Amino acid sequence: MRKLVLVTAAAILGVGSVVYLAWSAQHREVVVDGPAGSQTSEAGSHVPLDQVDHSAWDRLLKKYVNQDGMVNYAAWKASETDRAALKEYLATLSQADPDAKTTKEGKLVFWINAYNALTVYGILGVYPTRSIRDHTAKVFGYNIWKDLLLPVGDKKYSLDAIENQVLRKLGEPRIHFAIVCASIGCPRLRNEAYTPAKLEAQLADNTRDFFGRPKNLRVDLANRRVQMSSILDWFGKDFAPTPQKALASLAEYMPDEATKRLVASGDFSVSYLDYDWSLNKQ
Repeated sequence: MRKLVLVTAAAILGVGSVVYLAWSAQHREVVVDGPAGSQTSEAGSHVPLDQVDHSAWDRLLKKYVNQDGMVNYAAWKASETDRAALKEYLATLSQADPDAKTTKEGKLVFWINAYNALTVYGILGVYPTRSIRDHTAKVFGYNIWKDLLLPVGDKKYSLDAIENQVLRKLGEPRIHFAIVCASIGCPRLRNEAYTPAKLEAQLADNTRDFFGRPKNLRVDLANRRVQMSSILDWFGKDFAPTPQKALASLAEYMPDEATKRLVASGDFSVSYLDYDWSLNKQ
C-alpha cells in the first residue's frame, strides 16, 4: 500500500519543482517549494503581505480563465512554461512575512490569491480529474485541502488552514464569494488577481455575480421562499446568526428590487440548493 501511495504522489509533482513528501500512517503531505534553482529562502528577502507582486498570477488567470470563471486546465497543464510560472508565483508568496505590519486589505488580497493559486496548482497536479472531491480522502491517503502545503514565513499553510484559520478570522465574510475550490458550485474564479486598490470593488462584484446566478439563488416571491447556495448553509454565521439575517445583510447585492425587498425584510423561509462539485473546467 505504501508503494501505491507514493506512486500516486508522484503524479502531482510539477516538472522542475522541489517537492517534499512526508508519509505517515494516516496521510501524506506535499509541501510546495519553488522551481529548482529559485532562491526561496534567501536571507532578508521576506516582505510584508501587501508588498507582494501578484502580476504573474494575474497574467496566468487572464490566459487560462474565461469571464465565466471556467479554467482551461488542459492547456495550462500542457504548458511547461506556465506550470513553472505558477510555481514561481507560489515561491513568491513563500517570501512574504505574515507577521510583518500590513493593511487588512493586503492580508485579504494575499491569502485570497494564495488560496486560489494553490488550489489551481493542486488540480493541475492531478488533472484530468472529475472533481476536487476525488482527492479529499477523509482517513487514509491524500487530502488536497489538508495535505497540500504552502510555506509562508516559518509556517506551512494548507487550503483548510488558509480558509478557516486565516481568512475567516479577518472579519470579511465576502471572502466566501472570492475563494474558489475548483468546483462549479463555487463562486466564479475571477480572471484577474486581487489587489488592495481594487479589493472592495472586486468583492462587491463577486457577490453580485454570485447571487445573480440561479445555481446560487432561487426566489419564490409569491410564497416568500428562498433557496440559496449551500455555502450560506456552511458559512452563514460568518454573516449573521440566522439564515434570514445573513441574507438580509447581503440585500444590496441581490439581482432585482423585488428580491432585495424580500430578503431585507427577513420574512421568508430558507432551504439550500445541492452543491455541484464538478470541476470548473472549460
